[in-house]
Amino acid sequence: MSSLTFLAEEALHPLFLPAWVFGLIAVVIFVVLAFMTFSYRDVANRHANKTDKSGAGHH
Repeated sequence: MSSLTFLAEEALHPLFLPAWVFGLIAVVIFVVLAFMTFSYRDVANRHANKTDKSGAGHH
């Protein structure tokens, strides 16, 4: 009877890291992605000769 009780018990599979570490990893990834997005905020102004709207060029 004890072998049936042993087989009926749920086997626990603990995480290899604490649960809060997974949240921290997600936050770090989102911060890095936000920094990468933020770094492209002024790319069009770096090349003013290519985006010059003074009337020179093709219409």
